[in-house]
Amino acid sequence: MGGRVRGGAWIVRRVKPEHKAQAPDTRTETRRGVSERRQSGARADATVNGVRLSYVTRGSGPVVLLLHGFPDLAESWSAQMTALAAAGYCAVAPDLRGYGASDRPHGVAAYTLDLLGQDVAALIDHLGGPVHLVGHDWGGVIAWHVAMHHASSLRSLTIINAPHPKAFKRELARSWRQRLRSWYILAFQLPVLPEFVLARLTPRVFTSILREGVHTPADVDHYVRTFFARGAWTAAVNYYRALLRHPPTRPHTITVPTLVLWGVRDPYLGPALAEQLEQWVPAVTVHPLPQAGHWAQWSAADEVNAALLDFVGAH
Repeated sequence: MGGRVRGGAWIVRRVKPEHKAQAPDTRTETRRGVSERRQSGARADATVNGVRLSYVTRGSGPVVLLLHGFPDLAESWSAQMTALAAAGYCAVAPDLRGYGASDRPHGVAAYTLDLLGQDVAALIDHLGGPVHLVGHDWGGVIAWHVAMHHASSLRSLTIINAPHPKAFKRELARSWRQRLRSWYILAFQLPVLPEFVLARLTPRVFTSILREGVHTPADVDHYVRTFFARGAWTAAVNYYRALLRHPPTRPHTITVPTLVLWGVRDPYLGPALAEQLEQWVPAVTVHPLPQAGHWAQWSAADEVNAALLDFVGAH
């Protein structure tokens, strides 16, 4: 079940699942290796677009590629990967450029949205594409960009609490509330200070973000250790710096079937960002999650999983 936004009203729409499992592509030795790892839930590396990306796979079947946000890791998608694998899909979740076990290039210019989109397009090719692409937060920003500029790589697009660039620009222009919610984007433009503060607050950051009952103390320790690594916070903050200093290629209409899942209680991104998207994304379905916040894949995992499986099954 999903909903379209028309004139600010939610209109419920049901999507009939028509999942058709496909065998993994085994045309080359490289893709045979990828196919074997899909069964195991193991980590693997791919050197794409000049960087090494580490990724986790689980299951076998059509590929669903899941992109995490800030400050996060591939493990963000554990609940979704379990559900997708059980339903006959191959779930793949990378640590994005600069994060976790992936390469961490130096300099703001190494984190432009165009480069990040190229990373994902190249990873899709490595996996044998096209794929169902899912993105949350910064992963959603990248996913929007891939759908605009690499549409042939996608079967479908699912966004979780990540604004379309045109909608974000619209809300910043007309909403003081959204401007206040987005204060951190300007704060992250400062040199050195943001990562200095975040590094010293790392345990507190992840104790606050990671949910009791969903994440264990071991999960918190893993995130803390990962982000304590030298340069980890600088790479993550450089996403925001590059967005303003190196504007991406201009957006254009998205033709890929698109599902937007929106946690209405998001303190950073207001629900108006999920409204009136049809002018830029004609084939969009918007599904509000009234009880979910920014990390809807955690706080409303069952509802997110059901909507995601319904949607990818239809495409």
